[in-house]
Amino acid sequence: MINIAITDDHEMIRNGIDALLENHPDISIIGKYANAEETISALKNTHPDVLLLDINLPDIDGIALCKILLKSHPELKIIALSNFDETSFVKRMLNNGASGYLLKNTNTQELVEAIESVLKGEQYLLQDIQKKLLNRSIGQEKKKPLTIKLTRREKEVLQYIYEELTTQEIAQKLFISPKTVETHRMNLMSKFAAKNSVGIIKAALEKELL
Repeated sequence: MINIAITDDHEMIRNGIDALLENHPDISIIGKYANAEETISALKNTHPDVLLLDINLPDIDGIALCKILLKSHPELKIIALSNFDETSFVKRMLNNGASGYLLKNTNTQELVEAIESVLKGEQYLLQDIQKKLLNRSIGQEKKKPLTIKLTRREKEVLQYIYEELTTQEIAQKLFISPKTVETHRMNLMSKFAAKNSVGIIKAALEKELL
């Protein structure tokens, strides 16, 4: 029996993946966790063969969590789950020890194939992602965008915007006023030539600043 754990801060995603795998005779879901803290605590007592790990968590991002978990559980196979197929995310997850990378709209066949592949010691990437990585490595991607320089505080605000925090929540996290947060947001919009927060995130992903 293959023991699987799922970490994602959205209950719908956790239950959806559970539903995709529930009828597979050789797979058992032994844990579902909403954040990094729950995952770290649970894995002290449970020992899944594979962890399906969301890269965007509310407490510790999945990229950092991947590295943390593999230090304590080197035998664990981690497959990243994401809504994004940007090569920067893929490379960072793989560099931190992940064995695979899947998009959240994956189907049952793809999911099972990924699980079986990583348990064989293989790396699993979607074909489209493999092509993107290959194109990047041989210089066939679109020309690299101009480098945008951000201050330390702008980088912090950018990360929290990506994590979908409100202005008030960002202000509390950084111990600054909401007005100051809005000033940083306006500066980011200016630097990225964006009209709103969605545009900021899109531009930052394209320029590999997230």
